[in-house]
Amino acid sequence: MNFSQFLLILKARFKIILLTFVTTVTITLVVSLLIPKSYTATTSLILNYKGMDPVTGIALPAQLMPGYMATQVDIITSQNVAVKVVDALKFTNSTQAQAQFQEATQGRGDIRNWFAGLLLKKLDVQPSRESSVIELSFTGADPEFAAIVANAFAVAYQETSLQLKTAPAQIASTYLGTQTKVLRENLKVAQTNLSAYQQENGITSGIEQFDAESAKLNELTAQLVAAQGNAIEASSRQNGTRGNAEQSPDVAANPLVQSLKVQISSTDAKLADIAQRLGQNHPQYQSAKAEADKIKSEYQEALRNATANVGGTARIHQQREGELRAQVAAQKTKVLALNRTRDQLALLQKDVDNAQRALEAVNQRFTQTSLEGQGNQTDVGILNPAVPPIKHSSPKTLVNLILAIFLGTLLGVGFALLAELLDRRVRSADDIQEGVAIPVLGVIVSDSLEQPRRRRFIPLLRSSKTKNSNYLSFKN
Repeated sequence: MNFSQFLLILKARFKIILLTFVTTVTITLVVSLLIPKSYTATTSLILNYKGMDPVTGIALPAQLMPGYMATQVDIITSQNVAVKVVDALKFTNSTQAQAQFQEATQGRGDIRNWFAGLLLKKLDVQPSRESSVIELSFTGADPEFAAIVANAFAVAYQETSLQLKTAPAQIASTYLGTQTKVLRENLKVAQTNLSAYQQENGITSGIEQFDAESAKLNELTAQLVAAQGNAIEASSRQNGTRGNAEQSPDVAANPLVQSLKVQISSTDAKLADIAQRLGQNHPQYQSAKAEADKIKSEYQEALRNATANVGGTARIHQQREGELRAQVAAQKTKVLALNRTRDQLALLQKDVDNAQRALEAVNQRFTQTSLEGQGNQTDVGILNPAVPPIKHSSPKTLVNLILAIFLGTLLGVGFALLAELLDRRVRSADDIQEGVAIPVLGVIVSDSLEQPRRRRFIPLLRSSKTKNSNYLSFKN
């Protein structure tokens, strides 16, 4: 089928096309006029949400949360939000609404959920692709009712969003409150253990007491070292007096020994002089000799006393060394015991510090979550509240007519082609050539008022199959 044949079929079946077109447009127009008018009211919502973990307090911007806008759309269209709208508008209190529910469901189910489902069917939510704005639209037969329901959905969504925001904080606050009590009890137990240990071991000044005892041990150790040196020196001097006391520097340095030694020298010289002048039996000689013997006796006594003094000093130093050694050993034992006590005390003090830090951290988070759980600030704002629309949103008569014209034309052409397939007729020379497969010698055109119009659809005197074909035109 070429284009000329297609045009001839349309011309021949024009009545079918026209009838189909008129019927389609008429039915569309009638239906558009008979359908009740619906009005769509739209509320614009803006979201300014920052997600926050109620326990850790870490904030996560909504832009980093995948599917955030889709989640908000699901929340708006949830049954929970719709039930809140039903409760806010008090649908269930209407006798007419109750009768409608009884008629539709025979009393089965919940009337609130049933009305919520009806509202959700007429609700449309469209999120913006490049911003945080959501368009919430509700369609109804009454423009004022549509605006009221749209605004009610916005308010219910705000309440639900606030509940979803505060509910985790409230749960976390309850959990953290319990943990605060537990940690406070742990801190109390740790402090009690620390105090009991201090009382048991007689610790009153904390770490300073351990430092004082260590310093005392160091001081005693230094004294012991000095005493050991003195004892060794005194012992050497004592050993030096045992062989020859007169050669000992300590004995020789004794003032009495030195004085007696001088007196001995003087009496010996005096005795020698008298011996040269007088005989040994002379009274003066005897007197001088007795004096010399007495001085020598005193000298020997002084040597013994000096030697005893050196030995006594050595014994004193040895005794002092022994006492210091015992004191150092006792202090060392005491310091070692204190070190063990200090280690245990440090562990108990660390337990107290850890319990204190944990309690402070949990108290801080508990205060924060408590405030968040009691907050009434929502992240959803109403940018443009819905107002009763002036013009109805459906039916759109003009759009429906345009679609009806297009559809009526397509249906008319389709019905025309279908009728032609069911009742095929010869409408041009090409139909004969294609159907019979013989050359066309001529075409008879009727002489009438429509002849000029027909000529636009009938090819004149042409043949494409044989060279001897001629085209003639005859007029009646």
